[in-house]
Amino acid sequence: MNLDTYKALHIIFMVSWFAGLFYIVRLFIYHTESFERPDYEGVVLREQFKIMERKLWYIITWPAMILTLVFGISMLVEAPVYLSQVWMHVKLSFVFGLLVYHLYCHRLFRKFQRNEKTLSSTQLRVFNEVATLILVAVVFIVVKKSALNWVYGTLGFFGVAIGLMIAIQWYKRIRNKK
Repeated sequence: MNLDTYKALHIIFMVSWFAGLFYIVRLFIYHTESFERPDYEGVVLREQFKIMERKLWYIITWPAMILTLVFGISMLVEAPVYLSQVWMHVKLSFVFGLLVYHLYCHRLFRKFQRNEKTLSSTQLRVFNEVATLILVAVVFIVVKKSALNWVYGTLGFFGVAIGLMIAIQWYKRIRNKK
């Protein structure tokens, strides 16, 4: 295979990996909220969520992560010049952060499979945005490749994200007072 083929496969599996990460946390939110349902209804919902989570996690998300890494590493072997570029080091730092995020999701997954409550649904909603922030940062880094552009773009995006999280918490407090 050539570099373009590795790149195309890397992007395809990266999209699948992110889709899995986005959806697994959404399922965790619903799973968490099922603990607030009446006994029988909650039990039925939790069993269904466990099946959905297990299939998503082991059939889509884990394989997509592994194949993303395999084809990413294949690109670096095919074109080691990428490793001499600063933007690639920054991107790889975010990829490391995404791997940590993935492993934390796996920890949550195992707890949910045992029907253990973890974070609140609000905490999980905020947690779900971490993957979005990493995705946006990585895309800007890879597309821009210019240190100044991606630094300002990434910092600006994180600033907006922090502002949104503050606004969400403010709105939640107002809503809870009513």
